[in-house]
Amino acid sequence: MLFIHFLFLISLSHSFFSYQHFKPISIPITLSNQHSQMEANVFSENRISKLTSSTHFNLIKHKPQHAPSVVSVLRNTSNHDINDETSNNSPRTAYKDSWFDLVAINHLSKSVQAATGIRNNESGYESLVEAAIMAKQKFNSIEQQEVIIQALNRLFPESVFLLIRKLLPPSKFTREHFAIFTTLFFTWLLGPSEVRESEINGRREKNAVYVKKCRFLEETNCAGMCINLCKIPTQSFIKNALGMPVNMIPNFNDMSCEMIFGQDPPSSMDDPSLNQPCYKQCKAYKSHETNCLN
Repeated sequence: MLFIHFLFLISLSHSFFSYQHFKPISIPITLSNQHSQMEANVFSENRISKLTSSTHFNLIKHKPQHAPSVVSVLRNTSNHDINDETSNNSPRTAYKDSWFDLVAINHLSKSVQAATGIRNNESGYESLVEAAIMAKQKFNSIEQQEVIIQALNRLFPESVFLLIRKLLPPSKFTREHFAIFTTLFFTWLLGPSEVRESEINGRREKNAVYVKKCRFLEETNCAGMCINLCKIPTQSFIKNALGMPVNMIPNFNDMSCEMIFGQDPPSSMDDPSLNQPCYKQCKAYKSHETNCLN
C-alpha cells in the first residue's frame, strides 16, 4: 500500500502542476430559475456497465455520445419535505484540512471544473461543492454522471490505473487493501471512516468502509447530488478504471455511507437509494433555485 500511496502522490503532483498548460473549454452558461413543482427524475434504462471511462462527453452540445446507462427514480415530494432532522439538529462537522488535504481538494475541484467548463473563485472544500452545484444546475442527471467520470479519469494518467489493475487483480487481499487505503487517504473527501467486515462469496472479509458522516452529503444537503455526482459515477469509475466492483450505500437519515469493495451494486430498480426525495436544506436549491431532483 505504501507503493500505491507513492503512485498517488506522484500522480497527484504531476496532474496538479500540469493544469497551467490546460486551456479550459469555453462554454456558454444558461442559468434558469425553476420554481415549478419538482417532477420525478427518471433515468434511462441501460446497463450501468456502459458508463465506462472510455465514454466521451460532448460539452458543446451537452449530450453524451453514447446511450445513458442508469435507471433510477428520485421520488417527487412536496416542498422539499424529506425528514431533515440531521440538517437541523446535528452540528456541522469541523474539518482542519492539512496541506495534502487542500492540494487533493483543489486537484479534484479543478478537474470537475475542467470537465464542466465552469470555473469558480471559491477555495478549499467550498470550491469543490460549488463546482458540483454548478454541474448539478447545468446538466441533466445522466450528463452529471458522465461529467464526473470524466473528471475522475483526469485525476491520474491512464498508466497509473493500468498498473493498479495489473498489480492488484480482484482478490481478498485487494479488496481489504482498497478499504484500508480509502480510510487512510480519503478523509478529506468523505470524512472520518473505518474498516468493517462484510460477506463476500460466503466468507467474512474486512472489505467494507463505513463513513460516519459523509462530508460531501453534509456540505451539499442534496440527495440528487449524492446519487448523480458521487454514488453512481464513483461506482462506475472504480469498477472500470481500477477493476474493482464497489457498492456504495448512503444513509440519508444520518448521512453515513457504506462502501463494500468486491460487491456489485443492486440493479437500479432494486436500489432504495435511487428512490429518494431531497432535503429541505438542499444547498443546490437554496443557492441557485435549481430543481435538485433533476
